[in-house]
Amino acid sequence: MVDAQLLEILCCPETKQDLTLASAEFVGELNGRIEAGTLKNRAGQPVKEKMEAGLLRADKKFLYPIREDIPIMLIDEAIPVGP
Repeated sequence: MVDAQLLEILCCPETKQDLTLASAEFVGELNGRIEAGTLKNRAGQPVKEKMEAGLLRADKKFLYPIREDIPIMLIDEAIPVGP
């Protein structure tokens, strides 16, 4: 899992908003959508790899996936999750 000290300094690379760890339930829902082939990233590409966890942007519009304990902090890899 992401180290607490690292989480304190990470921010959205686009807006610099704070990030919080998404709930396991929410990540599970997103992984179900990945399995069904219906989840797309910000670039419009299907997300193919499940994630262990995710970092939710403060405005709750995007989630940055965490895979193999590594936060994927690329803007195009963010997953739109909010309005």
